[in-house]
Amino acid sequence: MAKEKPDHHDADLVLRVYEMRREAVLRESRASVINRFWPTSYDDVQPYFKAEHPMNAPWRQVSTYWEMVYGMVKHDIVHAGYFLESNAEGLVFYAKMLPWVAEIRRDSNPASFRNTEWVATQSPEGQRIFEVVQARVKKLDEARAAKT
Repeated sequence: MAKEKPDHHDADLVLRVYEMRREAVLRESRASVINRFWPTSYDDVQPYFKAEHPMNAPWRQVSTYWEMVYGMVKHDIVHAGYFLESNAEGLVFYAKMLPWVAEIRRDSNPASFRNTEWVATQSPEGQRIFEVVQARVKKLDEARAAKT
């Protein structure tokens, strides 16, 4: 049963998630993978799965971080609406990778983006936010592509 309203436990989890995001290595990984990485094909994504690739560790850190925190939403550990008000960044990452999720699951990890996908497609709060995020990502990508 989904939590009807947030409580102090939810606030504690949201603050902990925020504190984790402030950690220097995760902050740099997020900047690299979410802000600076704009793939245009699966060929741009696939090299990140190789252990020797310099972006492999940031990719794994960011993808597993968001899967972990969105798992708390999926499994009703935290109130979805309250949590997603300040934690939509993982949905940005998912929107950017969505065209290649099937290939990512095939070549990297069959569970990749499972919790994030659930938040984006099954959670009413997540669906509303993801719709806005998808439009924003598309607009940013088009503007970025126009500059190149």
